[in-house]
Amino acid sequence: MSTAPSHPRGVVAARLRQARQLRGLSQREVGVRMGLDKDTASARISRYESESMAVSLDSLFVLADALGVPPAYLLASTPAMADAVLSLGSMSESQQVQVATAVAALAELSAGQCAALIAQIVSKDSDHGT
Repeated sequence: MSTAPSHPRGVVAARLRQARQLRGLSQREVGVRMGLDKDTASARISRYESESMAVSLDSLFVLADALGVPPAYLLASTPAMADAVLSLGSMSESQQVQVATAVAALAELSAGQCAALIAQIVSKDSDHGT
């Protein structure tokens, strides 16, 4: 998906579908993991993904847990933000604080400085085989 959906249901639907496919789960499996009846689980997830039914805030948290993703992932408005949330979600809280501090510092740089620093970091990672 190259552009962000234009409304909240579209954002959640896109991220739900993406996370479900990333985990290799069927709609029924996700619904059952949420605690839904196995006979209605698939239909409920299908309605979320087709945007015909909104996900309540409580259900969003249960859904995120069922998918093994941070709730913020399901609300990420762009693919890059979604990827960042997944990466942050796999880190310890102290690592998350460090990354948040680094991102805030990057935001203070000019676009050119920021791009150069990120290129340098990415280059060092590829030099070390990571």
